[in-house]
Amino acid sequence: MSTPADELLVEREPPLAWVIINRPQARNAMTRAVWQALSAQVITLGQDTSVRVIIIRGAGNDAFISGADISEFPAIRANAAMTADYDRDTAAAWQAITAAPQPVIAMINGLCFGGGCAVALACDLRVAADHARIAIPAARLGLSYPFDAIERLIHVVGPTAAADILLSTRTLDAQEALHIGFVSRVVPRAECDEWTRDYALRMAENAPLTLAAHKLAIQESLKSPSMRDTAAIRAAAARCFNSADYQEGIAAFLAKRTPRFEGK
Repeated sequence: MSTPADELLVEREPPLAWVIINRPQARNAMTRAVWQALSAQVITLGQDTSVRVIIIRGAGNDAFISGADISEFPAIRANAAMTADYDRDTAAAWQAITAAPQPVIAMINGLCFGGGCAVALACDLRVAADHARIAIPAARLGLSYPFDAIERLIHVVGPTAAADILLSTRTLDAQEALHIGFVSRVVPRAECDEWTRDYALRMAENAPLTLAAHKLAIQESLKSPSMRDTAAIRAAAARCFNSADYQEGIAAFLAKRTPRFEGK
């Protein structure tokens, strides 16, 4: 029998870390245990200063995440009360991704359905292989997609495209996902791993404190003005200007050399 440790893998490739949903036999559908493991592992990676970019992908080449494992629902999500407990675990995973100081990239290497869309939307950026397919079929199951995920979907693609995705339940191909802004890039299937790695490595060359400050500012901007943590935004910016990395960045620019940032 598989265990959560087998079904969610972390491969460190400093300055990158790959988080891999490893249930290819189920098209990487998420069990409750895998949701919990995803939250725990992303929190751990968020505290690892050797990791500057996190990439989430599915095992194999057929699916990113095909949604939640519906075979569990009769036992753990049979009614509203049980669903509330389950939703706390899924929300914790999305929140861990959002709260990680590093950029988090979803590499959508195939099917991205239901809960897979929620994971992808929690990430800062989404890259899709050209065979990727995106759908939220909740209305065909009689369940409601969590509000936090709906709100994030609206922020990313706008209310009209969100309504199309949620109400029609139709499947979008990679090019349509690019057109509406669900993903930022579509790359050939055979090149997706290499392209994503190169993109993440270039990102990892940037100052970690600046990446964290910009990520925080983007996340806070999605909230209503009265709910934004402006003190945290100002503190993150001040930390950049007070850092050794800022001095290194200026010195490297003036010397016309590549900066060597340490996140300090």
